[in-house]
Amino acid sequence: MKRKIVVTLAALVFMSGASAQRESESTEGLDMQAARAKMMSARGAKAAYTKKFDLSAVPRYEPGQKVSGTIRIWGSNYITDGNVGKFWEEAFKKFHPDVKFEWRMKTTLAAVPSLVFGVSDLGIGRKVTFQEQQLFERYFDRSPLEIDIATGSYDVPGWQPGFGVVVREDNPLTKITMEQLDGIFGAERAGGWEGTSWRPQWARGPEKNIRTWGQLGLTGEWKDRPINVYGLTLRYHQATEISDRVLKASDKWNERLKIYANFVSKKGSLERGLNEDLAADRYGIGIIAAPTTNLTGGAMQPTLKVLPVAETEVGPFVPYTLETVQDRSYPFFDRIYAYLDRQPGKPLNPLVYEFVKFIISREGQEMVQKDAKYLPLTAKVARAELDRLEPLAK
Repeated sequence: MKRKIVVTLAALVFMSGASAQRESESTEGLDMQAARAKMMSARGAKAAYTKKFDLSAVPRYEPGQKVSGTIRIWGSNYITDGNVGKFWEEAFKKFHPDVKFEWRMKTTLAAVPSLVFGVSDLGIGRKVTFQEQQLFERYFDRSPLEIDIATGSYDVPGWQPGFGVVVREDNPLTKITMEQLDGIFGAERAGGWEGTSWRPQWARGPEKNIRTWGQLGLTGEWKDRPINVYGLTLRYHQATEISDRVLKASDKWNERLKIYANFVSKKGSLERGLNEDLAADRYGIGIIAAPTTNLTGGAMQPTLKVLPVAETEVGPFVPYTLETVQDRSYPFFDRIYAYLDRQPGKPLNPLVYEFVKFIISREGQEMVQKDAKYLPLTAKVARAELDRLEPLAK
């Protein structure tokens, strides 16, 4: 049976559900790292979807010039845990056979810092954090260039999956808005962050807190029941990203957030326990990445459901599906980015420019689809990113 650890920090109470160590289990960092590497290597070898999205409207890659030399790429391990990095390299060399690749893909944490310290030409990973952007800006007095190169996965933990809002199947709630999620998971705040810029206009008072199911319109026995909120330790990037997208990057969370962290199970696999505890809590709600599965890749608990989400109460309320994540009509999708540095007044490194242009183009997105974990860009997004990239070569 799991032990619960309750830690009080100022007026906030956080409950750690799955992080308590049990016999024959480990919460040691290097043990979890080894279990994670084993899990992701096995997961990366498999295709996660068979659907073929129509990419005919995505612009084809047209080389602007012949390039050669070595391109140094640092960042997310998921690029090379799967096959998309290899696929990109092989396909790009058909156009530029004299190009060599150096992949240093251990963690997204290195993507932007590697640009700062001159050991890479290109960083690939999830959204840059406050600290990573601040590091870059402190050294260069400018922000890194950010290019959207793929949509996050639908149901592959690790590969930047979309976020789902999950409740028990017997919960009468049928839909939810991003604004309501702020009320449920957030708290009074004095403002929020946009990159490294503070936005006091994003302040809100405690009157917008949502703490009971009745505040969401439920009646009867549900009306006065408190909402039990589930999430991850705030040291994990997923918690940071939820704060960025739901709480205006304020990091002001509901005072009774139940926080979970990974552990290595008796079977040697990386587990968390959040989904299982949420499935047993009739009055619980969680924001979960890859909500139709769990951390080990199994199916979600049958007593849970994923709610359709809208930006505001006006709608539309969009369900979480492979198609709505790929076409980005579902509001809580995720992305993968390329980060580059361009000195003011100088053209972008031609090799970097051509490779990023290739990734965004049809040939590069076909490789995303071939690897079948990340989802390919829509034609609209691809054209917009190509339009942003083109002036950088001049």
